[in-house]
Formats: sequence, C-alpha cells, structure tokens
Amino acid sequence: MGRRTIIRVLTMNLTHRIRKIALCSLLLAPISLSADHHEKAAVSSINMIHPSNFGIDQSEIDRIKLRMQEAVDNEFLPGALILVGNSDGIGLLETVGYQTPEKVTPINQDTIFRIYSMTKPIVSVAAMSLVEDGLLALEDPIEKYIPEFADLKVIDRNSGETRPAQHSITVANLLTHESGLIQAIFSPDSDLGQMYQRHFADYSNITARDLAGRLGKLPVYFEPGTAWHYGHSTDVLGAVVEVASGKTLDVVLEERIFAPLHMNETTFYVPISKSNRIAEPFHGVMADNTEQRAMLSGGGGLNSTTQDYVRFAAMLLNRGEYNGARILEEKTLDLMRGKRIGAEVSREFFFYGEVGDWGLGFHLQPTTDDPNGPHNFGWRGIGGTIFIVDEENDFFMIYMEQKRGGPRAPFNNNVAQRMVYEAIRN
Repeated sequence: MGRRTIIRVLTMNLTHRIRKIALCSLLLAPISLSADHHEKAAVSSINMIHPSNFGIDQSEIDRIKLRMQEAVDNEFLPGALILVGNSDGIGLLETVGYQTPEKVTPINQDTIFRIYSMTKPIVSVAAMSLVEDGLLALEDPIEKYIPEFADLKVIDRNSGETRPAQHSITVANLLTHESGLIQAIFSPDSDLGQMYQRHFADYSNITARDLAGRLGKLPVYFEPGTAWHYGHSTDVLGAVVEVASGKTLDVVLEERIFAPLHMNETTFYVPISKSNRIAEPFHGVMADNTEQRAMLSGGGGLNSTTQDYVRFAAMLLNRGEYNGARILEEKTLDLMRGKRIGAEVSREFFFYGEVGDWGLGFHLQPTTDDPNGPHNFGWRGIGGTIFIVDEENDFFMIYMEQKRGGPRAPFNNNVAQRMVYEAIRN
C-alpha cells in the first residue's frame, strides 16, 4: 500500500462518523409524508463533491468513461450511468449515450430503468421492518402465511420422485435463498424447472399470492436450509409480507420505504406520462413496464431512477436512516449484512462458488484478498444494473444500463465495480 493510499484511508476512517451525521443535511431537504407525495417534486439527491473525497482522480474518471463510451459507440448499449457517493455527496457521476437506441434523449439521473433483482433488497428491507414491528419472525414457517406450503415435498433430482420435507421453509430461508425454491431460467433442464415452466406460463397475469400458492403445491429442489439456490424466494417473501401486513406489496413499500425516503419514481409500473424517460436496450426483449398487470413481483418487478436509488443506498450506508427517516434499526441492518451460508449449507448452486456470502437479502462480496476480511453488500439486476454499499470504505456505487443477453460488452456491471475499486485504491 502506497503512502498516498495510507493517508487517504486514515483520513477516511477519521472522518467516517462525521460523514454519517452529515447525511441528513447534504443530500436531501426535509420531506412531506403526505399521501400525495408522488405529486410533489423531490429535492435532488445528487449533491456533487470533489472526487478526491474518494481518492479518485480525473485520470481514473477518464479511464472509466472511456470504457463506457466504447460500449455505447459499438452499440452494445444505448447508454449507461455510473455514480459513487456517500453521506457527503456524490463524487463521481458519469453518463454516456442515450436512453434508447433511437438516440433522442441523453441518459441521465432521471432516466427510468427496470431494476429487476435490485427489487429484492428493497423487499427484504420491508420484510425486516415487519420483523421489527412483530408482524413477522425470521423463524416463522411460511405456511403460517401461505397454507399451501404445509405439505411440503422435496424432489429427488435424479429420479424425479418426491418425499415429504423434514423441515418447513422459514422466513429466513426466503431471505437467504435457502428455501429450495428455484426459478426455471436458472435451472431450465431440471425436472423441477420444467414443472415451473408448465405451471407459470401466465406469470404476469397472476398475483404474487397466487404464485406463492402454486409454488407451495410443487416440490422444492432440496431440503430447506441445506443449500443456496437463486429463484422465486423473494417473490414468495413479497406474498408473505402482504399476508402479514394485510396490505398489497406496493402499499407496504410505499409506506415503509418510498414515502419516507421520497423515492417518488420507484414503482412496479410506470405511468404512460413518463414513458419518454424509460431506458430501452439494443439487445434483449424487456417487458412493457407501462402495462399494468396483476403481478407485483418482489423478486424483480420494480422500476427506478438513479436519483431514487441513491436515497435507498445512502440509507443503507447510514445504517438504516436517511434525512431523519429511520427505515431500519442499526442492529437489524447488522443482522441483514451478516454471513448466512454456513458450513452446513451447500454452495453447489451459489453463483460465486466459495467466494463471498449471502445475508438476509444481500449479496456479500469481500473487498480484499482476505475472504474473512471486510465485505460490501448489495445486489444487481438481470438488465445490467448493480449497486453496492461499502461501509469500510464509506461509499456506495450505482451503475445503470439496460441490456439483456446479446454479445458481451466491454463495459458492464462487473467491470463498473472493478474499475471503481481500482480508481479508489490507485
């Protein structure tokens, strides 16, 4: 570690607590929690500060933007946005290209993106707020809320035969993806994946509660709590949240997260009046997010803007509070970002093998070569987006694009994360 890096790290550590306190006044003015808050213009969450606050110099910014521009110039992406910030403000905000392949409107902080699985951390936070209020418990068996899971079966992945499960799926299992629920896209050739394809052809036109009920009548991929597998766990969690709260998921998110944080643009469906702000891809088909459907997918249904997601990421960096609105208690957030894949849990299906971990709703990534050292937390979306929160280094990063499939681009969410860390550490 060079002398410049050591000095910067020491300075960041000394000012860490001061920055946390500064959050309330620097990023967002006081907000109204009235019912019509979506009709009121929010004060910008983008307060620019010098990138040197993060140890980033102009040459590193130019390097990042050059790679982003390469992806746009070669039509891998119509446009992209990257942002690095903390409680002092935003030190890096770069945009390239346009919202759509037609190249009419430049991409910007108010562009609306399908954030897909970046919905999951939001729903997980909402669920944990219900835990704080005593409406849910992590150890609750989910058949308490979704009775169809009462007679749970486990499928034999070799024979396709089923046997009774030894354990119920718990709320915690849903948060950690250790439920045994999968998703056809991530296991298309398995017997269970093919069952999912047959049972959920009408996915968009059923409710989350309907989806959960159908899933409860199908077997799970393994005994709950014994392995990790990505899938419909957070969709079912959304249904559990609805039953436990007595409200639909959109209302729960509005009351517990969006209204307090003034996330005015984050919705399951986008009003037609805002359709000119929706980002579209060169590659991959994405659903019309202005078409109202029955499904409120807790696993991947939200649309959002950079402005809005800054508020959510800043709340997490500030240990559950933003602009005087406390969304979660500090101890709850600590629990969420703790490692949950224990030695008894198989990593056979974990995307990252033996590297990293999963918490209660967040992917945990080591930020050094030491797997037991500090880690960031966050998640990404299949449309190319990502956010991470790094408490140790006091920053959050958001990267937004829209791309699903197609040729591998020279810049994507993985490259964005790597280059930001390189810029901070150089």
